[in-house]
Formats: sequence, C-alpha cells, structure tokens
Amino acid sequence: MSSITPVILCGGSGTRLWPLSRKSFPKQFVPLVGEKSLLQLTLERVAGLGGRVITVAAEDHRFMVADTLRLAKLQGTVILEPVARNTAAAMALAALHAKPEEFLLFCPADHHIPDAAAFQRTMREGLTAAANGMVVTFGVVPSFPSTAYGYIRQGALRPDGSLQVAQFIEKPDAARAQQLLLQGDTLWNAGIFLAQARFLIEALEQHAPDILASCQAAIAKSQTEQPENAAGVSFVRPDRAAFEGCRSQSIDYAVMEKHADVVVLPFRGQWSDVGSWNAVADLAKPDAQDNRVQGQGWTHKARNTFIHAPHRPVVALGTNDLLIIDTPDAVLVAQRDSAEQVKDVVALLEQANAAQAAFHRKVVRPWGWYDSVDAGERFQVKRIGVKPGASLSLQKHHHRAEHWVVVRGTAEVTRGSETFLLSENQSTYIPIGEVHRLHNPGKMELEMIEVQSGAYLGEDDIVRLVDNYGRS
Repeated sequence: MSSITPVILCGGSGTRLWPLSRKSFPKQFVPLVGEKSLLQLTLERVAGLGGRVITVAAEDHRFMVADTLRLAKLQGTVILEPVARNTAAAMALAALHAKPEEFLLFCPADHHIPDAAAFQRTMREGLTAAANGMVVTFGVVPSFPSTAYGYIRQGALRPDGSLQVAQFIEKPDAARAQQLLLQGDTLWNAGIFLAQARFLIEALEQHAPDILASCQAAIAKSQTEQPENAAGVSFVRPDRAAFEGCRSQSIDYAVMEKHADVVVLPFRGQWSDVGSWNAVADLAKPDAQDNRVQGQGWTHKARNTFIHAPHRPVVALGTNDLLIIDTPDAVLVAQRDSAEQVKDVVALLEQANAAQAAFHRKVVRPWGWYDSVDAGERFQVKRIGVKPGASLSLQKHHHRAEHWVVVRGTAEVTRGSETFLLSENQSTYIPIGEVHRLHNPGKMELEMIEVQSGAYLGEDDIVRLVDNYGRS
C-alpha cells in the first residue's frame, strides 16, 4: 500500500473564536478538546498514514508548531510562509517541496474528527483515484442544514469508487441549506484534498500559473534550518521577495472549481471545523436545559447557554441562547445566533488599536512563555516560564531595570561579566543598560517573577546581542 504524506495547513487566524483565539496564538494551538490542541489532535490523527509530515505555517508560529510535533511524537518539515497568501499558495509550496510521486494529503490544522481509524480508511480509499491523476476531495455527509459550510454536489460514480464532482456550492442561506440537505446528493466541503504532487502542480500550471511561478521562485531560493531544542524538525524558509509577489487565493477558487479531474469521497464520521463558538459549544455535553459548560461555569435558571471559564467562576443567571467566553484579559458575551459575527468585533478592536485583538496576556515564546500579571505607572510584573535547557537572548535594556525572583527550578544568570545560579526563593537585580541572559540548566521548567521598573517598559526596548532563535 502506498504511503501518504500528510500536509497540515496551519496558517489560519481563527478570529471567530476570539477572545480565546488571537492572531499571536490562533485556535489550532489552543487546548480546546481536553488538554490537547486541534493541531496536536490533527497530527495524531494522520500519524498512522505512513509518510513523513509537512506543516505549512506562519514564521511567527514556528516554535509552537515544533513543540506540537514533539507532543505528538512526530518529526517533520515546517514550511514557513513569509506572509499569508491563502491555501493555493500554501499547497503549491508543499507540492514543490515534495517529491513528484508523493501522495500529499492536505488537511486543515483546526478540524475535530474523533474517529481517527475511520478517517484513515477514507483517506486511503482515495489513493487509486489519486494515482490515476485525480485530485480527490473529501466531503462530509451533512447532519443538519448548515449555513457555515460550502457544499459539494456529487456526480457519477467512477470505476475507482470515487464520485465525479458535479458542482462546488458557496455557503448557502438557511432556505438553500435546507434544500441541499433534502436533495440527498450534497456533502459539506471539508477542505481536505489528496493528490500526487506532480498532478497538483500540473493543475496549478493549468489554472493558476502565476501562483505556481511565484511559489517556484520562492522554493528555488529557500533556506533550510535545523533549530535548536527541536530534534527531528526542520524549518524551510521560502524566499520572501518572491512569495510576497504571489496572488492570494483559496485552492477552491484557483483550481478546484475549474479543474476537470476532481473527484469526491464521502466521509461518514463525526466532523467539525470548530469554526465558531457554537461549534465549540457542541463539543460539550448539554444538561437538561441545553446549557453547556467548560471549566468553572455555573448556570441557574438558564437555557441554551454556553460558558467557557477555565480561570475563575462565571455564573449565568436567567440567560437564554448566550455564549459567554471568559479569558484573563477579555470577555465575550454574544447571542448564539451572532457567533459568525465575532470576526467583525475583532476588526473593530484592531481599528481601535486594542492589544487584545491580537495578543493574549500570556505570550508564547520559543524559549517558553511570559504572563503580564500586573502593570502601572513605571512598573510591570510578569510570570516567566523557561523550558528545560532553553535560554533567552543575551540582551540589554535602555529604559528599564529588572528584579528576578525564582519561584521554581534553577536559573543560570549572566549579568555583565559574571555568571551564577539562583535556586528557589533567591533573587537578583539587573540594572538599566546591563548585559544579561537567563538560562534554565535543569530538567524541569524554570518559573520566576520579574518586576520591571523604569520610564519605558515596551517589548521593543530589547537589544538582542546573541540569540538562539534568529531574532538578533
């Protein structure tokens, strides 16, 4: 049996799941199902298909992808898009990077498909059609008249067991969705594709030659890096100038709706693209009043209310048809029938330059994380976590001093010309302008409290002299 190379498309921003999903930490990295992220679940689901794994992601998310590959116990290549150019360009980069004969399975990183065995069986059923030059798409058998998904109308049955695609249908209104469901010959468009690399390149050459040419130029001048602290993972950086000139378009518009050799196979298992808070709510078990709760939510005389409250108690009293999403620095309260408009609110926040539109209070870094727990005039307090063996950059600040207190683990501190260790409950002081570095020499996470004081406390007041992550 031929092996399949999964290609995980990881470039979405997930604005409809704000405030949990934000540009700096989009929904595919958020632990939404149990303690696992959708990306980790996707990687675990494709692990049994037999090929290496390719991930296409944004440069800013590279170490989150590498960490998730490690959690899924996989190795692979991460193609780093210099800028976002939609799925046609992302798929073209992966096809050009792969060997021509490889069977590439393109999967979004943010789908929830609980039955991994059924998923793998359906994907393998498409190999015969893919070997004959077809681009195989997979449609989900619809369970209700959704207006959030596009549809695929099935055509004639082919000898290889696939169905010719008769029509791609845009997201319908409610009446049209009901009609499509009753027709019985349509499937939800899941955005999952299987094709040999050479046949996908031929389809791009036929229907989107400009996108293909830009990606060819970007891959021809690409650079490969083996990052520290990410064993078995390589980063491929396409040329920025060539890729920036690429047109942005989805693979559906660029190729699939025009290409003659596109077939579909039905997937009959449970599936969700987790594209809105209603979809997230449906993952939770309802009570007798159709209320659903994640975390520390409480309902009283409420109906059809969803509460996401991982950090503190949130109470819904006498509510109907509400979504309540609580995070440490932002709260969303919305009618359930307005879930698709959350992205519009994010746009308004961006226009107002609200940091919460794009950034969480807790920020992920290649070396670990920091959480801005308090701030005021001329001071800021952060909790900092450093992975075992990881180091922050050798740096200095022009406008602030720092006080460090170790809460857990051991810190190796470079301060000027001296290097020394700090254990739990020990502290040190970094004066303004002093060259310094923080390193975790231990086997457990280092956690510390940092108190910054000074006239300016912005993150851009960092002069990196030496950095392990290419940010100097």
